[in-house]
Amino acid sequence: MSFTPAEKAEALPPAAAQTPETTQTARHGRGAPPLPAEPLVVIEPRRPALPVSPRELWAYHELLYFLAWRDVKVRYKQTALGAAWVALQPLCMMLIFSLFFGRLGRMPSDDIPYPLFAFAGLVPWSFFSTATTMSGNSLVGSANLVTKVYFPRLLVPMAAVAAAAVDLVFTFAILFALMFYYGVRPGLGLLALPLLLGLLGLLALAFGTLTSALNVKYRDVRVALPFLLQVWFFGSPIIYPTSLVPENWRWLLALNPMTGIVEGFRAALFGQRPFDVPALAISAAVTAALLLYAAFVFRRMESSFADIV
Repeated sequence: MSFTPAEKAEALPPAAAQTPETTQTARHGRGAPPLPAEPLVVIEPRRPALPVSPRELWAYHELLYFLAWRDVKVRYKQTALGAAWVALQPLCMMLIFSLFFGRLGRMPSDDIPYPLFAFAGLVPWSFFSTATTMSGNSLVGSANLVTKVYFPRLLVPMAAVAAAAVDLVFTFAILFALMFYYGVRPGLGLLALPLLLGLLGLLALAFGTLTSALNVKYRDVRVALPFLLQVWFFGSPIIYPTSLVPENWRWLLALNPMTGIVEGFRAALFGQRPFDVPALAISAAVTAALLLYAAFVFRRMESSFADIV
């Protein structure tokens, strides 16, 4: 059956009868309810009771591995010496400190050869400095990844700390070679070394996580971080022993979490002095407090990273 144009026009409803509701119903099907002006369901991430969700981090543990491996390759890509820079930096610093502080300045070293004394302090400090610098700039350096796909953002500074841990393998190899050269043998205190390494890694993760979150919003952190680490270096007993500090001022030095860690490293490696348990307890307490504070700050600022990074 065919209709003339006039008959088709008569069959259509008048324009006045075509309200927005009938037009929307005609578009989405006869009898279908109209779409609401606002969404009925809002999808938001679940807020755990803790500032960090271990289950979510474990679900992305493979991504953590790939991010850490990426950071390792990027650091030494297109370099002539490659991973040799890991050993050259602390070795050059040890030679300079041994010349000026050990030979010319006659710095005491607790009956340990000063080059070995200085290098034992540079090993944990080199890892801490590298890990905090890399993790502090990690979110800004991974802006393309942060703004395009969802994953726990905490993995980015964690991967930077894990990548810096690779350097410890090379520096410890040089340290044990120096101990063999000077005839220093470790004792049973070496069994405490894994605990000290864990405490050092948590301190680097805490400070790196805090600076990475602040660096997204305040780019002054990237400029101030090297200066802060330089001041922190001279405030730690790396090139001098704690016995050089007057006894009534040692409590202030012990508030620095690196003090207990560095002195613990020397006690574990050389066995010349017993472990300074109060200093280690203060380092552990400060590290735990800083880690908890960094996790809360990171969680609070995480939702705005993709907008301002």
